Amino acid sequence: MYTLYIANKNYSSWSLRPWVLLTELGIPFEERLVPFQSGTSSSWEVFREFSPTGKVPCLHDGDTVVWESLSIAEYVAEHHPGVWPSDARARAWARNVTAEMHAGFQELRSQCPMNCGIRLQLHAISPALLRDIARLQELWNEGLQRFGGPYLAGPAFTAADAFYAPVTFRIQSYQLTIDDASQAYVQRMLALPSMRNWYASGLKETWRDRDHEEETLRQGTLLQDLRAA
Repeated sequence: MYTLYIANKNYSSWSLRPWVLLTELGIPFEERLVPFQSGTSSSWEVFREFSPTGKVPCLHDGDTVVWESLSIAEYVAEHHPGVWPSDARARAWARNVTAEMHAGFQELRSQCPMNCGIRLQLHAISPALLRDIARLQELWNEGLQRFGGPYLAGPAFTAADAFYAPVTFRIQSYQLTIDDASQAYVQRMLALPSMRNWYASGLKETWRDRDHEEETLRQGTLLQDLRAA
């Protein structure tokens, strides 16, 4: 059985990707949640015990260690169907948008850091963030229209959806304005049992990372904190 190392569910967008992919595809795995430590270097030292990069997520399959969320998706795809669409055109598109998410959307990441349990009004939306949001909607609408939905590359949940899963939490947390079709997709994603499970677990976490919290609060005005005290 796979062992998947992740960090705090409230904060760790990268951990969510393989976690929700494995969960939605019904692939058994053991979850090992190792909390972030105070200070980046402290986390690196602890995470180095199971991850060569000192980062999460990291998948262990016996003696094989796979780090980086995109590598994990490809590794799992070699052993299980459903990670990518069966249709060649949809599969090529899904790989494109997954790689784009893995490497891009820097303004969305920096101005809207993952923090599932809060609701925040941004002080401002920069032109660069507007471009990221516009590109996001362009991708989602293209996939939903070309392949018929309800998921990005067709009727089944794939890695493409898993890689955009953290974005749906960001849209909820920061109350970002998007078009109706994109908002409907966000609501479908947030309603998945796997996503509801992740979210509920994130709300129960009482540990707070000062760096994460300060980074979030620099972006806007806190409206609600729904996390356990």
